[in-house]
Amino acid sequence: MPNAAADAPQADFSSAQIARFFAAESQRFRATHPRCAALHAQAQRHFLFGVPMHWMADTPAPFPLFVDAAQGARLVDADGHEIIDFCLGDTGAMFGHSPAPIARTLAEFGAQGATTMLPSAVALEVAALLEARFGLPMWQFTATASDANRFLLRWARAITGRPCILVFHGCYHGTVDDTFIDLAEGGGTRMRASLLGQVHDLTPTTRVVEFNDSAALEAALAPGDVACVLTEPVLTNIGMVLPEPGFLQTLRALTRRHGTLLAFDETHTISCGPGGYTRADGLGACRTLGVESENVPQRGQFLPDSPPHGATMGQEAGKKWAAAAHSQPTIPKSDRLLEPDMLVLGKPIAGGTPGAAYGFSAEVGARMQAVKAAAAPGHSGIGTTLSAGLLTLRLMRTMLAEVMDGPAYARMFTTATRVAEGLQAQIAARALPWSVTRIGARCEVQFRPTPPRNGSEARAAFRNDLEAALQLALLNRGVLLTPFHNMVLACPAHTAQDADTLVAAFADALDGLAGA
Repeated sequence: MPNAAADAPQADFSSAQIARFFAAESQRFRATHPRCAALHAQAQRHFLFGVPMHWMADTPAPFPLFVDAAQGARLVDADGHEIIDFCLGDTGAMFGHSPAPIARTLAEFGAQGATTMLPSAVALEVAALLEARFGLPMWQFTATASDANRFLLRWARAITGRPCILVFHGCYHGTVDDTFIDLAEGGGTRMRASLLGQVHDLTPTTRVVEFNDSAALEAALAPGDVACVLTEPVLTNIGMVLPEPGFLQTLRALTRRHGTLLAFDETHTISCGPGGYTRADGLGACRTLGVESENVPQRGQFLPDSPPHGATMGQEAGKKWAAAAHSQPTIPKSDRLLEPDMLVLGKPIAGGTPGAAYGFSAEVGARMQAVKAAAAPGHSGIGTTLSAGLLTLRLMRTMLAEVMDGPAYARMFTTATRVAEGLQAQIAARALPWSVTRIGARCEVQFRPTPPRNGSEARAAFRNDLEAALQLALLNRGVLLTPFHNMVLACPAHTAQDADTLVAAFADALDGLAGA
Protein backbone atom coordinates (compact mmCIF):
# COMPACT_ATOMS: atom_id res chain seq x y z
CA MET A 1 0.00 0.00 0.00
CA PRO A 2 1.34 3.49 -0.79
CA ASN A 3 2.67 5.61 2.03
CA ALA A 4 0.87 8.80 1.10
CA ALA A 5 1.78 10.44 4.39
CA ALA A 6 5.47 10.28 3.54
CA ASP A 7 5.01 12.54 0.49
CA ALA A 8 2.34 14.92 1.80
CA PRO A 9 3.16 18.23 3.53
CA GLN A 10 3.36 17.65 7.26
CA ALA A 11 1.50 19.64 9.90
CA ASP A 12 4.10 18.96 12.57
CA PHE A 13 7.80 18.98 11.61
CA SER A 14 9.45 19.45 8.24
CA SER A 15 11.84 16.93 6.75
CA ALA A 16 14.65 19.44 7.14
CA GLN A 17 13.89 19.93 10.84
CA ILE A 18 13.84 16.19 11.42
CA ALA A 19 17.13 15.70 9.55
CA ARG A 20 18.89 18.44 11.54
CA PHE A 21 17.57 17.11 14.84
CA PHE A 22 18.51 13.53 13.96
CA ALA A 23 22.04 14.57 13.01
CA ALA A 24 22.51 16.34 16.35
CA GLU A 25 21.17 13.37 18.31
CA SER A 26 23.40 10.97 16.34
CA GLN A 27 26.45 13.01 17.23
CA ARG A 28 25.39 13.02 20.88
CA PHE A 29 25.04 9.24 20.84
CA ARG A 30 28.48 8.75 19.28
CA ALA A 31 30.09 11.00 21.88
CA THR A 32 28.55 9.17 24.84
CA HIS A 33 28.93 5.56 23.63
CA PRO A 34 32.58 4.95 22.67
CA ARG A 35 32.63 1.42 24.09
CA CYS A 36 29.52 0.41 22.13
CA ALA A 37 31.14 1.81 18.99
CA ALA A 38 34.31 -0.19 19.62
CA LEU A 39 32.39 -3.42 20.26
CA HIS A 40 30.37 -2.94 17.10
CA ALA A 41 33.55 -2.45 15.09
CA GLN A 42 35.05 -5.63 16.55
CA ALA A 43 31.84 -7.57 15.91
CA GLN A 44 32.02 -7.02 12.15
CA ARG A 45 34.45 -9.95 11.95
CA HIS A 46 32.00 -12.47 13.41
CA PHE A 47 28.45 -11.24 12.88
CA LEU A 48 26.26 -10.03 10.03
CA PHE A 49 26.08 -6.25 10.30
CA GLY A 50 28.06 -6.53 13.53
CA VAL A 51 25.27 -8.13 15.58
CA PRO A 52 24.52 -11.77 16.55
CA MET A 53 20.98 -11.57 15.07
CA HIS A 54 20.92 -9.36 12.01
CA TRP A 55 17.87 -7.26 12.86
CA MET A 56 19.49 -6.13 16.09
CA ALA A 57 21.17 -3.70 13.70
CA ASP A 58 17.78 -2.12 12.86
CA THR A 59 18.29 0.71 15.30
CA PRO A 60 17.94 4.47 14.85
CA ALA A 61 21.31 4.94 16.55
CA PRO A 62 24.54 5.19 14.49
CA PHE A 63 25.45 1.75 15.91
CA PRO A 64 23.66 -0.69 18.21
CA LEU A 65 23.49 -0.31 21.95
CA PHE A 66 25.53 -3.14 23.51
CA VAL A 67 24.12 -4.31 26.85
CA ASP A 68 26.06 -5.60 29.85
CA ALA A 69 23.21 -6.32 32.29
CA ALA A 70 19.45 -6.11 32.75
CA GLN A 71 17.38 -6.21 35.91
CA GLY A 72 13.76 -5.27 36.48
CA ALA A 73 13.03 -2.24 34.31
CA ARG A 74 16.68 -1.23 33.85
CA LEU A 75 19.44 -1.93 31.35
CA VAL A 76 23.11 -1.10 31.79
CA ASP A 77 24.92 -0.60 28.51
CA ALA A 78 28.58 -1.27 27.74
CA ASP A 79 29.40 2.39 28.43
CA GLY A 80 27.90 2.18 31.92
CA HIS A 81 24.69 4.14 31.27
CA GLU A 82 21.59 3.01 33.15
CA ILE A 83 18.57 3.06 30.86
CA ILE A 84 14.86 2.78 31.68
CA ASP A 85 13.68 -0.08 29.48
CA PHE A 86 10.20 0.30 27.97
CA CYS A 87 11.08 -2.11 25.15
CA LEU A 88 11.55 -5.16 27.40
CA GLY A 89 12.99 -7.30 24.62
CA ASP A 90 9.92 -6.51 22.49
CA THR A 91 7.71 -8.40 25.00
CA GLY A 92 10.18 -11.21 25.81
CA ALA A 93 10.84 -9.59 29.22
CA MET A 94 7.34 -8.17 29.63
CA PHE A 95 7.35 -8.85 33.39
CA GLY A 96 10.78 -7.31 33.86
CA HIS A 97 14.28 -8.68 33.47
CA SER A 98 15.05 -11.66 35.72
CA PRO A 99 12.12 -11.50 38.17
CA ALA A 100 13.11 -12.95 41.56
CA PRO A 101 11.00 -16.14 41.15
CA ILE A 102 12.71 -16.83 37.80
CA ALA A 103 16.17 -16.35 39.33
CA ARG A 104 15.19 -18.70 42.13
CA THR A 105 13.90 -21.34 39.70
CA LEU A 106 17.12 -21.21 37.69
CA ALA A 107 19.19 -21.62 40.85
CA GLU A 108 17.00 -24.43 42.18
CA PHE A 109 16.62 -26.49 39.01
CA GLY A 110 19.55 -25.50 36.80
CA ALA A 111 21.50 -28.57 37.91
CA GLN A 112 18.58 -30.99 37.38
CA GLY A 113 18.64 -31.16 33.60
CA ALA A 114 17.54 -28.81 30.84
CA THR A 115 16.21 -31.13 28.14
CA THR A 116 15.56 -34.87 27.77
CA MET A 117 13.09 -35.10 24.84
CA LEU A 118 10.80 -37.00 27.24
CA PRO A 119 7.51 -36.03 28.95
CA SER A 120 7.50 -34.84 32.54
CA ALA A 121 5.07 -34.24 35.40
CA VAL A 122 5.81 -30.52 35.27
CA ALA A 123 4.39 -30.44 31.73
CA LEU A 124 1.03 -31.51 33.19
CA GLU A 125 1.19 -28.73 35.76
CA VAL A 126 1.92 -26.11 33.11
CA ALA A 127 -0.90 -27.36 30.89
CA ALA A 128 -3.32 -27.17 33.82
CA LEU A 129 -2.25 -23.61 34.58
CA LEU A 130 -2.70 -22.67 30.92
CA GLU A 131 -6.16 -24.24 30.77
CA ALA A 132 -7.18 -22.32 33.89
CA ARG A 133 -6.29 -19.05 32.16
CA PHE A 134 -7.32 -19.66 28.58
CA GLY A 135 -9.97 -22.37 28.73
CA LEU A 136 -8.31 -24.63 26.15
CA PRO A 137 -7.62 -28.12 27.54
CA MET A 138 -4.94 -29.39 25.16
CA TRP A 139 -1.44 -27.96 24.61
CA GLN A 140 1.83 -28.48 22.78
CA PHE A 141 5.11 -26.71 23.53
CA THR A 142 7.65 -25.16 21.18
CA ALA A 143 10.82 -23.10 21.41
CA THR A 144 9.32 -19.95 19.86
CA ALA A 145 5.97 -18.42 18.95
CA SER A 146 7.08 -18.53 15.30
CA ASP A 147 7.31 -22.31 15.61
CA ALA A 148 3.95 -22.46 17.37
CA ASN A 149 2.25 -20.49 14.59
CA ARG A 150 3.98 -22.53 11.89
CA PHE A 151 2.98 -25.85 13.45
CA LEU A 152 -0.55 -24.67 14.18
CA LEU A 153 -1.10 -23.81 10.51
CA ARG A 154 0.28 -27.18 9.43
CA TRP A 155 -2.10 -28.96 11.81
CA ALA A 156 -5.04 -26.84 10.60
CA ARG A 157 -4.41 -27.76 6.98
CA ALA A 158 -3.93 -31.40 7.87
CA ILE A 159 -7.13 -31.83 9.86
CA THR A 160 -9.37 -29.81 7.53
CA GLY A 161 -7.91 -30.97 4.23
CA ARG A 162 -8.06 -27.35 3.08
CA PRO A 163 -5.07 -25.64 1.42
CA CYS A 164 -5.59 -21.98 2.29
CA ILE A 165 -5.14 -19.78 5.33
CA LEU A 166 -6.34 -16.23 5.94
CA VAL A 167 -4.48 -13.39 7.63
CA PHE A 168 -5.10 -9.66 7.94
CA HIS A 169 -3.20 -7.00 6.02
CA GLY A 170 -0.20 -5.84 8.03
CA CYS A 171 -0.20 -8.89 10.30
CA TYR A 172 2.81 -10.25 12.17
CA HIS A 173 3.22 -13.86 13.29
CA GLY A 174 6.98 -14.21 13.53
CA THR A 175 8.96 -15.93 10.79
CA VAL A 176 6.06 -17.85 9.23
CA ASP A 177 6.49 -17.41 5.48
CA ASP A 178 2.79 -18.01 4.75
CA THR A 179 1.92 -14.83 6.65
CA PHE A 180 4.34 -12.57 4.72
CA ILE A 181 1.58 -11.70 2.27
CA ASP A 182 -0.07 -8.28 1.92
CA LEU A 183 -2.78 -6.69 -0.14
CA ALA A 184 -1.42 -5.27 -3.39
CA GLU A 185 -2.22 -1.95 -5.01
CA GLY A 186 -5.06 -2.35 -7.43
CA GLY A 187 -6.32 -5.55 -5.84
CA GLY A 188 -4.96 -9.02 -5.27
CA THR A 189 -2.12 -9.96 -2.96
CA ARG A 190 1.67 -9.91 -3.05
CA MET A 191 4.54 -11.38 -1.09
CA ARG A 192 6.41 -8.86 1.02
CA ALA A 193 9.53 -7.67 -0.74
CA SER A 194 11.48 -8.00 2.52
CA LEU A 195 11.06 -11.81 2.63
CA LEU A 196 14.39 -13.40 1.74
CA GLY A 197 15.04 -16.74 0.06
CA GLN A 198 11.44 -17.85 -0.52
CA VAL A 199 11.33 -19.40 -4.00
CA HIS A 200 7.67 -20.48 -3.94
CA ASP A 201 4.74 -18.19 -4.65
CA LEU A 202 2.65 -18.32 -1.47
CA THR A 203 -0.11 -16.01 -2.67
CA PRO A 204 -2.40 -18.77 -4.02
CA THR A 205 -2.75 -20.30 -0.55
CA THR A 206 -2.80 -17.20 1.68
CA ARG A 207 -5.86 -14.95 1.59
CA VAL A 208 -5.52 -11.41 2.93
CA VAL A 209 -8.23 -8.95 3.94
CA GLU A 210 -8.27 -5.74 5.93
CA PHE A 211 -8.79 -5.94 9.68
CA ASN A 212 -12.29 -4.80 10.69
CA ASP A 213 -13.71 -5.53 7.20
CA SER A 214 -16.42 -8.11 7.85
CA ALA A 215 -17.72 -8.11 4.26
CA ALA A 216 -14.29 -8.86 2.80
CA LEU A 217 -13.75 -11.53 5.44
CA GLU A 218 -16.99 -13.29 4.56
CA ALA A 219 -16.22 -13.18 0.84
CA ALA A 220 -12.75 -14.67 1.43
CA LEU A 221 -14.17 -17.52 3.53
CA ALA A 222 -17.12 -18.27 1.24
CA PRO A 223 -15.33 -20.68 -1.15
CA GLY A 224 -14.88 -23.11 1.76
CA ASP A 225 -11.17 -23.74 1.21
CA VAL A 226 -9.72 -21.76 4.14
CA ALA A 227 -8.36 -24.05 6.84
CA CYS A 228 -7.63 -21.37 9.43
CA VAL A 229 -7.82 -17.67 10.18
CA LEU A 230 -4.71 -16.67 12.13
CA THR A 231 -4.76 -13.25 13.76
CA GLU A 232 -3.80 -11.23 16.77
CA PRO A 233 -6.93 -9.95 18.55
CA VAL A 234 -5.30 -6.52 18.11
CA LEU A 235 -2.80 -5.91 15.33
CA THR A 236 0.39 -4.78 17.07
CA ASN A 237 3.30 -4.80 14.64
CA ILE A 238 1.96 -2.52 11.92
CA GLY A 239 1.08 -0.07 14.65
CA MET A 240 -1.76 -0.92 17.00
CA VAL A 241 -5.09 -1.49 15.26
CA LEU A 242 -7.99 -2.22 17.59
CA PRO A 243 -10.98 -4.36 16.64
CA GLU A 244 -14.12 -2.33 16.16
CA PRO A 245 -17.03 -3.28 18.42
CA GLY A 246 -18.43 -6.62 17.33
CA PHE A 247 -15.72 -7.43 14.77
CA LEU A 248 -14.13 -10.30 16.68
CA GLN A 249 -17.57 -11.76 17.39
CA THR A 250 -18.37 -11.57 13.68
CA LEU A 251 -15.02 -13.22 12.94
CA ARG A 252 -15.90 -16.07 15.29
CA ALA A 253 -19.38 -16.48 13.79
CA LEU A 254 -18.12 -16.45 10.19
CA THR A 255 -15.36 -18.98 10.81
CA ARG A 256 -17.86 -21.35 12.40
CA ARG A 257 -20.34 -20.86 9.56
CA HIS A 258 -17.71 -21.76 6.95
CA GLY A 259 -16.01 -24.58 8.86
CA THR A 260 -12.78 -22.60 9.30
CA LEU A 261 -10.64 -22.83 12.42
CA LEU A 262 -9.96 -19.61 14.34
CA ALA A 263 -6.51 -19.16 15.90
CA PHE A 264 -5.52 -16.19 18.06
CA ASP A 265 -1.87 -15.28 18.37
CA GLU A 266 -1.72 -13.75 21.87
CA THR A 267 2.07 -13.46 21.96
CA HIS A 268 1.91 -9.65 22.18
CA THR A 269 -1.63 -9.20 23.50
CA ILE A 270 -0.90 -11.25 26.62
CA SER A 271 -0.05 -7.74 27.85
CA CYS A 272 -3.83 -7.21 28.26
CA GLY A 273 -4.34 -9.48 31.26
CA PRO A 274 -3.72 -12.92 32.77
CA GLY A 275 -5.89 -14.55 30.08
CA GLY A 276 -4.79 -12.36 27.20
CA TYR A 277 -6.91 -9.93 25.22
CA THR A 278 -9.81 -12.26 24.51
CA ARG A 279 -10.43 -12.86 28.21
CA ALA A 280 -9.64 -9.39 29.52
CA ASP A 281 -13.35 -8.68 29.79
CA GLY A 282 -14.96 -11.87 28.56
CA LEU A 283 -15.37 -10.85 24.92
CA GLY A 284 -12.01 -9.25 24.30
CA ALA A 285 -13.51 -5.77 24.16
CA CYS A 286 -10.52 -3.74 25.36
CA ARG A 287 -10.82 -0.17 24.23
CA THR A 288 -8.38 2.55 23.30
CA LEU A 289 -7.96 3.44 26.96
CA GLY A 290 -7.12 -0.16 27.84
CA VAL A 291 -8.34 -2.78 30.26
CA GLU A 292 -10.02 -1.34 33.32
CA SER A 293 -9.36 -3.06 36.63
CA GLU A 294 -12.92 -4.29 37.06
CA ASN A 295 -12.64 -6.14 33.74
CA VAL A 296 -9.64 -8.24 34.73
CA PRO A 297 -10.72 -11.87 35.21
CA GLN A 298 -11.57 -12.61 38.82
CA ARG A 299 -9.20 -14.80 40.75
CA GLY A 300 -10.45 -18.07 42.17
CA GLN A 301 -9.62 -21.60 43.20
CA PHE A 302 -7.45 -23.89 41.11
CA LEU A 303 -5.45 -26.97 41.97
CA PRO A 304 -4.19 -29.77 39.72
CA ASP A 305 -5.59 -33.26 40.09
CA SER A 306 -2.31 -34.47 41.57
CA PRO A 307 0.26 -32.78 43.83
CA PRO A 308 3.20 -31.00 42.15
CA HIS A 309 5.77 -33.81 42.50
CA GLY A 310 6.82 -32.54 45.94
CA ALA A 311 9.75 -34.95 46.17
CA THR A 312 11.43 -33.21 43.24
CA MET A 313 10.42 -29.68 44.16
CA GLY A 314 11.01 -29.94 47.88
CA GLN A 315 8.26 -29.57 50.47
CA GLU A 316 8.48 -25.80 50.81
CA ALA A 317 8.64 -25.22 47.08
CA GLY A 318 5.66 -27.49 46.60
CA LYS A 319 3.68 -25.48 49.16
CA LYS A 320 4.58 -22.23 47.41
CA TRP A 321 3.46 -23.61 44.06
CA ALA A 322 0.18 -24.90 45.45
CA ALA A 323 -0.55 -21.58 47.14
CA ALA A 324 0.15 -19.70 43.94
CA ALA A 325 -1.96 -22.12 41.92
CA HIS A 326 -4.89 -21.40 44.25
CA SER A 327 -4.90 -17.80 43.05
CA GLN A 328 -4.92 -18.47 39.32
CA PRO A 329 -7.65 -16.62 37.42
CA THR A 330 -10.82 -18.61 36.88
CA ILE A 331 -12.38 -19.11 33.46
CA PRO A 332 -15.17 -16.58 32.87
CA LYS A 333 -18.66 -17.88 32.14
CA SER A 334 -18.76 -19.70 28.83
CA ASP A 335 -21.54 -17.50 27.41
CA ARG A 336 -19.18 -14.50 27.62
CA LEU A 337 -16.19 -16.04 25.84
CA LEU A 338 -15.03 -15.60 22.26
CA GLU A 339 -13.57 -19.15 22.33
CA PRO A 340 -10.95 -19.50 19.58
CA ASP A 341 -10.26 -23.05 18.40
CA MET A 342 -6.50 -22.54 18.80
CA LEU A 343 -4.28 -20.05 20.61
CA VAL A 344 -0.55 -19.20 20.57
CA LEU A 345 1.57 -17.85 23.43
CA GLY A 346 5.25 -17.03 23.36
CA LYS A 347 7.93 -14.53 24.36
CA PRO A 348 7.39 -13.83 28.10
CA ILE A 349 5.94 -17.14 29.28
CA ALA A 350 9.34 -18.77 29.93
CA GLY A 351 10.80 -15.84 31.84
CA GLY A 352 12.78 -14.38 28.94
CA THR A 353 14.19 -17.73 27.77
CA PRO A 354 13.08 -19.51 24.57
CA GLY A 355 9.68 -21.10 25.11
CA ALA A 356 6.20 -20.99 23.64
CA ALA A 357 2.98 -22.98 23.54
CA TYR A 358 -0.10 -23.47 21.43
CA GLY A 359 -3.41 -24.65 22.82
CA PHE A 360 -6.55 -26.05 21.21
CA SER A 361 -9.95 -27.45 21.97
CA ALA A 362 -10.57 -31.13 22.75
CA GLU A 363 -12.39 -31.52 19.43
CA VAL A 364 -9.44 -30.10 17.50
CA GLY A 365 -7.07 -32.29 19.51
CA ALA A 366 -9.03 -35.41 18.62
CA ARG A 367 -8.82 -34.52 14.93
CA MET A 368 -5.07 -33.94 15.23
CA GLN A 369 -4.52 -37.33 16.83
CA ALA A 370 -6.66 -39.03 14.17
CA VAL A 371 -4.84 -37.44 11.24
CA LYS A 372 -1.43 -38.24 12.74
CA ALA A 373 -2.42 -41.85 13.43
CA ALA A 374 -3.53 -42.24 9.81
CA ALA A 375 -0.38 -40.68 8.36
CA ALA A 376 2.59 -42.59 7.04
CA PRO A 377 5.47 -43.23 9.48
CA GLY A 378 8.15 -40.55 9.70
CA HIS A 379 8.62 -36.93 10.70
CA SER A 380 5.44 -34.87 10.49
CA GLY A 381 7.27 -31.60 9.99
CA ILE A 382 5.90 -30.53 13.38
CA GLY A 383 8.04 -30.32 16.52
CA THR A 384 11.68 -29.68 17.38
CA THR A 385 14.10 -31.49 19.67
CA LEU A 386 14.46 -28.75 22.28
CA SER A 387 10.72 -28.18 22.75
CA ALA A 388 9.15 -28.89 26.16
CA GLY A 389 12.46 -29.20 27.98
CA LEU A 390 12.41 -29.69 31.75
CA LEU A 391 14.00 -26.36 32.63
CA THR A 392 11.84 -24.41 30.17
CA LEU A 393 8.68 -25.95 31.60
CA ARG A 394 9.76 -25.18 35.15
CA LEU A 395 10.30 -21.57 34.14
CA MET A 396 6.85 -21.50 32.53
CA ARG A 397 5.31 -22.92 35.70
CA THR A 398 6.97 -20.19 37.75
CA MET A 399 5.83 -17.45 35.39
CA LEU A 400 2.23 -18.65 35.33
CA ALA A 401 1.96 -19.46 39.03
CA GLU A 402 4.00 -16.66 40.59
CA VAL A 403 4.80 -13.83 38.20
CA MET A 404 2.00 -13.27 35.67
CA ASP A 405 -0.63 -12.55 38.30
CA GLY A 406 -3.36 -9.97 38.84
CA PRO A 407 -1.34 -7.59 41.05
CA ALA A 408 1.48 -7.56 38.49
CA TYR A 409 -0.92 -6.66 35.71
CA ALA A 410 -2.51 -3.96 37.87
CA ARG A 411 0.88 -2.28 38.32
CA MET A 412 1.60 -2.57 34.61
CA PHE A 413 -1.76 -1.04 33.65
CA THR A 414 -1.24 1.85 36.08
CA THR A 415 2.14 2.68 34.56
CA ALA A 416 0.92 2.33 30.97
CA THR A 417 -2.06 4.58 31.70
CA ARG A 418 0.22 7.22 33.21
CA VAL A 419 2.50 7.06 30.18
CA ALA A 420 -0.36 7.17 27.65
CA GLU A 421 -2.06 10.11 29.35
CA GLY A 422 1.25 11.96 29.67
CA LEU A 423 2.16 11.45 26.02
CA GLN A 424 -1.29 12.52 24.89
CA ALA A 425 -1.06 15.66 27.02
CA GLN A 426 2.25 16.63 25.41
CA ILE A 427 0.81 16.01 21.94
CA ALA A 428 -2.30 18.08 22.72
CA ALA A 429 -0.27 20.93 24.20
CA ARG A 430 1.51 21.30 20.86
CA ALA A 431 -1.60 20.68 18.72
CA LEU A 432 0.17 17.84 16.90
CA PRO A 433 -2.03 15.66 14.64
CA TRP A 434 -1.03 12.47 16.44
CA SER A 435 -2.84 9.96 18.65
CA VAL A 436 -2.00 7.53 21.45
CA THR A 437 -3.55 4.07 21.65
CA ARG A 438 -3.34 1.84 24.72
CA ILE A 439 -4.36 -1.75 25.41
CA GLY A 440 -3.46 -3.05 28.85
CA ALA A 441 0.25 -2.58 29.49
CA ARG A 442 1.04 -1.51 25.92
CA CYS A 443 0.68 1.92 24.32
CA GLU A 444 1.86 3.60 21.15
CA VAL A 445 2.13 7.02 19.52
CA GLN A 446 0.84 7.02 15.95
CA PHE A 447 1.35 9.89 13.52
CA ARG A 448 -2.31 10.38 12.68
CA PRO A 449 -5.08 12.24 14.54
CA THR A 450 -7.21 9.14 15.18
CA PRO A 451 -6.30 5.49 15.74
CA PRO A 452 -6.19 3.48 12.48
CA ARG A 453 -8.96 0.99 11.74
CA ASN A 454 -6.89 -1.31 9.51
CA GLY A 455 -3.37 -2.13 8.40
CA SER A 456 -3.44 0.20 5.39
CA GLU A 457 -4.31 3.21 7.53
CA ALA A 458 -1.66 2.25 10.08
CA ARG A 459 1.03 1.84 7.42
CA ALA A 460 0.10 5.12 5.71
CA ALA A 461 0.87 6.89 9.00
CA PHE A 462 4.47 5.62 9.08
CA ARG A 463 7.06 8.42 9.27
CA ASN A 464 10.35 6.54 9.34
CA ASP A 465 12.53 9.61 9.72
CA LEU A 466 10.43 11.12 12.49
CA GLU A 467 10.13 7.82 14.34
CA ALA A 468 13.89 7.27 14.23
CA ALA A 469 14.60 10.80 15.43
CA LEU A 470 12.25 10.49 18.39
CA GLN A 471 13.52 7.07 19.41
CA LEU A 472 17.16 8.13 19.25
CA ALA A 473 16.37 11.27 21.23
CA LEU A 474 14.65 9.23 23.94
CA LEU A 475 17.60 6.83 24.09
CA ASN A 476 19.96 9.78 24.54
CA ARG A 477 17.73 10.85 27.44
CA GLY A 478 17.91 7.45 29.11
CA VAL A 479 14.74 5.75 27.83
CA LEU A 480 14.52 2.78 25.43
CA LEU A 481 11.45 2.08 23.28
CA THR A 482 10.76 -0.84 20.95
CA PRO A 483 13.03 -0.10 17.96
CA PHE A 484 10.58 -0.88 15.16
CA HIS A 485 7.78 1.52 16.10
CA ASN A 486 6.82 3.90 18.90
CA MET A 487 5.66 1.13 21.24
CA VAL A 488 5.88 1.43 25.02
CA LEU A 489 5.52 -1.66 27.21
CA ALA A 490 5.21 -1.40 30.99
CA CYS A 491 6.40 -4.10 33.42
CA PRO A 492 5.68 -4.54 37.15
CA ALA A 493 9.07 -3.03 38.04
CA HIS A 494 8.35 0.32 36.39
CA THR A 495 7.51 3.19 38.73
CA ALA A 496 5.51 6.38 38.42
CA GLN A 497 8.82 8.22 38.23
CA ASP A 498 9.87 6.04 35.28
CA ALA A 499 6.65 6.97 33.48
CA ASP A 500 7.21 10.66 34.20
CA THR A 501 10.81 10.42 32.99
CA LEU A 502 9.63 8.98 29.68
CA VAL A 503 7.03 11.72 29.24
CA ALA A 504 9.55 14.44 30.13
CA ALA A 505 12.07 13.00 27.64
CA PHE A 506 9.36 12.93 24.97
CA ALA A 507 8.50 16.57 25.69
CA ASP A 508 12.15 17.59 25.53
CA ALA A 509 12.56 15.77 22.22
CA LEU A 510 9.52 17.56 20.77
CA ASP A 511 10.94 20.89 21.88
CA GLY A 512 14.25 19.98 20.27
CA LEU A 513 12.51 19.11 17.01
CA ALA A 514 10.59 22.36 17.03
CA GLY A 515 13.82 24.31 17.47
CA ALA A 516 15.88 22.40 14.91
